Amino acid sequence: MIIDNHPFTVNEQGHLEIGGLDSVTLAKKYGTPLYVYDVQMIRDNCRAFVNTFQNMGVTAKVAYASKAFSSIAMVQVIKQEGMYLDVVSEGELYTALHAGYPTEKIHFHGNNKSIAELRMAIEHNIGCIVVDNFQEIKHIRSLLKTYDKQMDVLMRVTPGIESKTHHYIMTGNEDSKFGFNLQNGQAETAFLQMHNDPYIRFQGLHCHIGSQIFETDRFILATSVLFQELRTWKERHGYTPNVLNLGGGYGIRYTKDDAPISYAPFVEELVNEVQKQVEALAIPMPEIWLEPGRAIAGNAGITLYTVGAMKEIPGIRNYVAVDGGMTDNLRPALYQAKYEAVLANKAAAPTETNVSIAGKCCESGDMLIWDLPLPHVSQNDILAVFSTGAYGYSMANHYNRFAKPAVVFVENGEDKLVVQRETYQDIIRHDLSYE
Repeated sequence: MIIDNHPFTVNEQGHLEIGGLDSVTLAKKYGTPLYVYDVQMIRDNCRAFVNTFQNMGVTAKVAYASKAFSSIAMVQVIKQEGMYLDVVSEGELYTALHAGYPTEKIHFHGNNKSIAELRMAIEHNIGCIVVDNFQEIKHIRSLLKTYDKQMDVLMRVTPGIESKTHHYIMTGNEDSKFGFNLQNGQAETAFLQMHNDPYIRFQGLHCHIGSQIFETDRFILATSVLFQELRTWKERHGYTPNVLNLGGGYGIRYTKDDAPISYAPFVEELVNEVQKQVEALAIPMPEIWLEPGRAIAGNAGITLYTVGAMKEIPGIRNYVAVDGGMTDNLRPALYQAKYEAVLANKAAAPTETNVSIAGKCCESGDMLIWDLPLPHVSQNDILAVFSTGAYGYSMANHYNRFAKPAVVFVENGEDKLVVQRETYQDIIRHDLSYE
């Protein structure tokens, strides 16, 4: 039995399965809250992007966006799949280095890179830095001169495209903290500072218009805007790009209201648009880069919780509280993200009631799901929330001093703990006494 449009099944006991293993058994073995990932699904998502480029005969790099979920084990799986890696901090870069990731396949992003971060990237000879502002150009040039090194650099630009997504995760519009503006001439000014620089190897443009996007039209429009700028640079300066990075942001299914298209057609449309623009401009085909993060990890993960207190307000609402919440999934509180869930131990049972899933933080806004149809709910049932593989653990926090959950990977019918559950000692590890 397949769970309603989610990539998991129900076993003979009526329990939710992930990667061939009983989720209820996993909850008993590792405790809850618990993040569980189907590793084969992660691999399949990686290959959907990489194979499409290969089948089209297009030179490309697909970089997993670490911000979706970064851990040593996750980075190692991405390495095994031959992917590139997008990092945005010293912490993400440090994780990649300890995972044994090839430094030449790491790309460094961020709107406020410190000198220490840039120095770390240069010292480890990472593959590329995506420049975000004028101050950063100055720092990179100075550091590269000091180290007497050259480095590949892309320029992040804002194409002025407003994506159809929540404004918190909309990044390509003109008023954005990210990148150089194409409309007011800042991008060309930055280009002139980097083009023909003896240390900066300026490779091309990068844009990212937002996240959780289902329509290809905005990506197509952004691509055409980039080529308008490239046409100007070719005519004025004789420049042609080696790389065109079209970012990420491909939407996944969280609820029945989401309708993502498969990744292969998505990639094919982008490639066809680039090829059309290249032919019109009469330049060589640049290498295409993409940065899927959520699309790689999101649907591959679930979060398991144990049901605790229940509260009925006659005629208004039935609350079901679980042993996690905004400390392990901040998205509902942060930007009203919606999720679907089942009772893992009653996954085959018919629904009987409509409930609201409350987290246990001392915060009225700590609600995971407002209206969820479920079978009869009992204390100690196991709730499984779908599509939590991206921005769950990576946004986990210590509000109310709750410990962060464990993470388990499942593959080939075997489970493996890849992130230990935090202890109370972990929580106070950096506290110092005032007595």
